[in-house]
Amino acid sequence: MSAAPGTSPDRRPPVILQVALDFVDLPRAVAVAAEAVTGGADWIEAGTPLIKSEGLQAVRRLKSEFPDRTIVADMKTMDAGRVEVEYAAKAGADVVGVLGAASDATIAECVEAARSYGCRLIVDMIEVDDPAGRARRAEELGADLIGIHTAIDRQMRGESPFDVVRAVADAVDIPVSVAGGVNSETAAAAVEAGAAVIVVGGAIIKATDAAAATAALRRAVDDCCPVHTDLYKRAGEETVRTVLERVSTANVSDAWHRHPTVPGIFARVPGSHVCGPAVTVRTAPGDWAKPVEAIDRCRPGDVLVIDAGGALPAVWGELATHSCLVKGVAGVVVHGAIRDTPEITALRFPAFSTHVTAAAGEPKGFGEIDVPLSIGGQAIMPGDWVVGDDDGVMVLPKAQTVELANRAMDVLEKENRLRGEIEAGATLSEVAYLQKWETAR
Repeated sequence: MSAAPGTSPDRRPPVILQVALDFVDLPRAVAVAAEAVTGGADWIEAGTPLIKSEGLQAVRRLKSEFPDRTIVADMKTMDAGRVEVEYAAKAGADVVGVLGAASDATIAECVEAARSYGCRLIVDMIEVDDPAGRARRAEELGADLIGIHTAIDRQMRGESPFDVVRAVADAVDIPVSVAGGVNSETAAAAVEAGAAVIVVGGAIIKATDAAAATAALRRAVDDCCPVHTDLYKRAGEETVRTVLERVSTANVSDAWHRHPTVPGIFARVPGSHVCGPAVTVRTAPGDWAKPVEAIDRCRPGDVLVIDAGGALPAVWGELATHSCLVKGVAGVVVHGAIRDTPEITALRFPAFSTHVTAAAGEPKGFGEIDVPLSIGGQAIMPGDWVVGDDDGVMVLPKAQTVELANRAMDVLEKENRLRGEIEAGATLSEVAYLQKWETAR
C-alpha cells in the first residue's frame, strides 16, 4: 500500500513477510514453516495445494504449531463465500482469501462472514483483467487486503507482478500483498512498488535451509535492498541461456511431462553439457560438405544439429570441431556418425551422435542448411533450443523455451530441498510420501 498522505515512505509501517506453503504434504509444510519462522517470517500461509490435499486440518495444525503467527488460508474461493470463510476461520485462519474474479455477491458474503468469525479477508486479483478497478470495488465491498498474484504458469513465461502492484497500491487505501516469483533480489522492488505484505513461496520452501533463505528475504525487505541469490529466478528470452546452462536433460524431461530425449543420440564426451539455439543441417550419409559449410552460418553459442540419416560413414571429425571452437559454436548433434572421438574428447567439445566410426565420407554437397528436421519422430526447427548431457539430447521448441527452462529450474530447485532432507536422514520413499501418493488400484 502506498504511504498515507502526508506520510513519508520512510515512516511506512513495517512490511510483513509471508511464507506460502505450497506443498501437498502437511508434515513437510510444518517443518518448513518452523524454519521460516526461525528466519523471521511473520505470516504463514496454508497454500491452495496444501488445503486441497490435506483439507482445513492443515490450517488447524499450523495454528496449533504457531499460535503467535498470523495464519493465512489461501482458499481461492469463487462461490459459497460465507461457508468457506466461516469454516476456514473456525479452523484457525486469521486471513482468508477469495478471488477477485468472484461476483460482488460472493465477495460481500465473504466480508460478512469474516466480520462474524473474526478474521480478515484478502481479495486475490489473480487473472483479473482490470486489477486496479476491481481492487477499488473490493475495498468498497469491505475487503481488508488486496492480493496481487502472478500465477505460476505465467511466472514460467517470465511475467512479473510489480507494475500491477504499483497501480493497485495507488488505487486503494487498504494494504496490498504481492505473490508470484518473489525472491531476495526482487523483494525490495516489491516494497518500493507499494506492497505491504511480501508473499514468498519457492524461494523459501525449495531452499535446503529455509531459515537462512527467510533471513535473507527478511534483510531484503527490512533494508529495502536486494540480496543476491543464484536460484529462484525466472528467465526471459534474454536470460534463458543462463538457466539452461544449469539444468540437466532430466530436469527438462521432468518439467515437460516426462518428454523423451531424441532417440538414439548419445554423448561422446563424458561429462559435457551443451545448450544453445539449433542451426539445422540435412545431408546424405557420409556427405560432410553441408555440415562444414553450416559452421560458417553459426553464431557463438549455437548448436549444430545434423541429420545424416542415422547412418555411416562419418560426417564429423576433429577438424570440423576445431573450426567450431574458433567460431564459438557450443556443440554438435549428429543423427549419423562422427569420428576422432579421442581428439574431440581432449578438446572438451560437446558432441552427440548415433554412431562412431573411423571411416569418413566424401564432401559431395548434397543437402540443405536451416531447414526443418525430423529425427526419431521429433521435429527440430531452426532456432529451437538444444540441451544435451550424458543422458541424451532434448530439443525445446523456440516458442516454449523460456517456459520449459523455468519449469526445469523449478524441478532442480525442488530437488535441492529433497536432497537436503535425504542427507538429514530421510529415505527417498519417505520424502516422496510414496505410500500416500501411490496410484489407486
